[in-house]
Amino acid sequence: MAVNQKRMMMLVLAALLLFASGCGQQSIITDKSSVASLNDNKVYEIEFWHTYSDAETQILEDQLIPAFEKVHPDVRVHPVRQANDNELKYTLISKASSGRAPDVVRMDIAWIPEFSQSGLLLPLGDNPDYDDVMSALQSNTGSAGYYEGQHYSLPVNMNTKVAIYNRALLKEAGLTDPPASFAEVIELAKKHRFKIGIGGLDAWKSLPYIYALGGIMTSSDYKKATGYLNSDKTIHAVEQLVSLYNEQLIDRSIISGGADNWEGVKTGRILVTDEGPWFYSIFEGDELKRVIDSTVAVPFSPDYGPASILGGEDLVIMQGAEYPAQAWAFMKWMVREDSQIAMSKTGLIPTNMKAKVIKAQDDSFIPPFTQALDQTFLRPPVKHWGKIEEIFLNDMIRIFQGELSVKDGLTAAAEQIDKWLE
Repeated sequence: MAVNQKRMMMLVLAALLLFASGCGQQSIITDKSSVASLNDNKVYEIEFWHTYSDAETQILEDQLIPAFEKVHPDVRVHPVRQANDNELKYTLISKASSGRAPDVVRMDIAWIPEFSQSGLLLPLGDNPDYDDVMSALQSNTGSAGYYEGQHYSLPVNMNTKVAIYNRALLKEAGLTDPPASFAEVIELAKKHRFKIGIGGLDAWKSLPYIYALGGIMTSSDYKKATGYLNSDKTIHAVEQLVSLYNEQLIDRSIISGGADNWEGVKTGRILVTDEGPWFYSIFEGDELKRVIDSTVAVPFSPDYGPASILGGEDLVIMQGAEYPAQAWAFMKWMVREDSQIAMSKTGLIPTNMKAKVIKAQDDSFIPPFTQALDQTFLRPPVKHWGKIEEIFLNDMIRIFQGELSVKDGLTAAAEQIDKWLE
């Protein structure tokens, strides 16, 4: 028994020595920062959904992401290109609701209020450097992502539309410059039988004309449409457009949005249309010069207030994102001056103010768009904008088809829209 006890004691002692030896190896690291460094060997992969074009995607994947990953070696960005349609919107809503959403999404600003007000986005304002990042960006682009004291989006690119005139038709009318107001444009069109190229009756396509003629959609706080959409000024604005339509000075395809207004303006069949910078950016070299020489681009007249509609895309972090800190780092990278200058080569207008100035200097067709961006209005940044736009479009179609008077149609639309604004 004594021998067995002695052997047992020796085995226990050996085990204790082995344990102490193992502990001794771990205790060599006494610096906590060194321990953290060892534990940070993990590579964080964030998923980035976007709707960039072919040219934009090439710059994203060949330049911006590799440069980011070089500075942030522990982060990998997995870009996923998506079609910009309602299917994407509903897919994101489903994934965010079930906690399976991508980390970062480049999202149309018209969608952001619905996502933020539905609790599907993470607030960004809690990041300690949020204010510093936003201070470098154009201020009016951030309002779409503001809700109940929190900021939910970071503007990455913006756009608007300007009025683009055929230079030869202006000359035919004895003008070297476009009329100062849109009411004068209508007079010019009626006098010379010039067509006006409105591409459709949805809000994005028709509201710039309505606002340029003195109309408005809602109150400034976006809480009421009655008294605004059916105000005397808005009724008069829409009546002027209906008059042009009835005189066949607006193409009948406005109902379906099918006319090729680009070609119409370039060839002299249409006096004026409205478009974003992509009207010019798709051309290069001699062809670009010919298009610039044959057209005149100016912001919509702000006689009654901002008349250029604001569009663009923002970056957001989805609810349930696995790595929000790394996602925020990537978002900041995308709005850096150098990143935005690189992407602007595709025609995108930067939100970074320094990059925007450089873009305007480099491309001769950009200044009218950057000027217009200082006089923009938002489509109502409300949760149910999709439903509101559907109501607006349906009643505008009925007005132009003669099924409703302008007053009755706009009043009916305003009453329905009020319910969704509530």
